[in-house]
Amino acid sequence: MAQSITVRPFQPTDRAAVGRLGEMLVTEHHDFDPKRFIAPRPDMAELYGRFLASQSEHPDKLVLVAERDGVVAGYAYAGAEGNDYMALRGPAGVIYDLVVDPDHRRQGIGTALLDAAQAALAERGEPRAVLSTAERNVGAQRMFEKAGFRRTMIEMTRELDGKD
Repeated sequence: MAQSITVRPFQPTDRAAVGRLGEMLVTEHHDFDPKRFIAPRPDMAELYGRFLASQSEHPDKLVLVAERDGVVAGYAYAGAEGNDYMALRGPAGVIYDLVVDPDHRRQGIGTALLDAAQAALAERGEPRAVLSTAERNVGAQRMFEKAGFRRTMIEMTRELDGKD
């Protein structure tokens, strides 16, 4: 029997689950490049959960949760932004995080979250969606390209302390 995926708005009772996923996101990125990405802390799950809960209360932000059989399997965090002269970009919906628990990957949850986030941003009148992904996160890049995203910017990092 196929398990159903439900994507819905964040609820306060989701805080611990999305915090755990946020901690996983931080750890994964830090493992990709510890000089570029912040290091996880012992209280990272609590901090990230609190952060996402606070963001869900802002009218220009969006936190969606994907459930499979009552278990939080992923989340998406996005927001509406106006002109960004640093990025040379007009108004856009920005997908900041899209995280799926490793035990639930490759089952359509990421795609369901991505589709729901884009639909919510479009409903809010955003003309486009933009996102960033870690260079080494090839699986996510494939999913985003399959969903119609195109590469438009490449971030490059260099340490200035002479310890490259």
